[in-house]
Amino acid sequence: MKVSIHQPAYLPWLGYFDKIRQSDLFVYLDTVQFQKHSFQNRNKVRTPQGAVWLTVPVMSKGVLSGTELRSLTINQAVPWRKKHLRTIEMNYGKAPFFKNVMDWLAPFYAQEWQGLSDLCFEMLTEMVAQLDIKTKIVKASELDYDVGSKSDLVLNICKSVEATSYLSGSLGVDYLDLGSFEANGISVEFQDYQHPEYRQAYKGFEPFMAVIDLMMCEEFPERIY
Repeated sequence: MKVSIHQPAYLPWLGYFDKIRQSDLFVYLDTVQFQKHSFQNRNKVRTPQGAVWLTVPVMSKGVLSGTELRSLTINQAVPWRKKHLRTIEMNYGKAPFFKNVMDWLAPFYAQEWQGLSDLCFEMLTEMVAQLDIKTKIVKASELDYDVGSKSDLVLNICKSVEATSYLSGSLGVDYLDLGSFEANGISVEFQDYQHPEYRQAYKGFEPFMAVIDLMMCEEFPERIY
């Protein structure tokens, strides 16, 4: 049982999906705290002038301390859905697979979302299906595990789902206590994602875009691997 774990992310990049694809079980870590200027509520898309950020505004002022991502609400006073949809339509309207993607993507922007985590989870579920990834996904908030920090948190989640192997992001090498994993019979692998170069809507190639950048432009989304 190979397990990977990652925090919610808005319109995730390709490596996020590569980690899911390599796993038997993916744990959607909705129980950690929101981080400003992270990819939890924003990501990049291409324009003729280069990459631009699409950011989901959240009600973060005075509520971040101890607030889990699953409880973080979206700021409804900001018309972000209209802005994001318009930005995507304007910059990908001539992409080869624009209509295919918009058929399932546009409905997300027609709905008023209360929670950031709920939005990201529902989008993730649909994107995984579109990419034909069969990995099972569970929310950390639905699991029974002992709370810990960093390495202990990851280990406790792995133990709760009876993992035999944990697939970590590359930064895990800086904080994971590999001895504790070994003592619990769990091997650790580190993702070594080699970003592919693919056709984009505009000349030049810019990596680390939201996954829809590739899906708009390539017939075979498995190019993320």
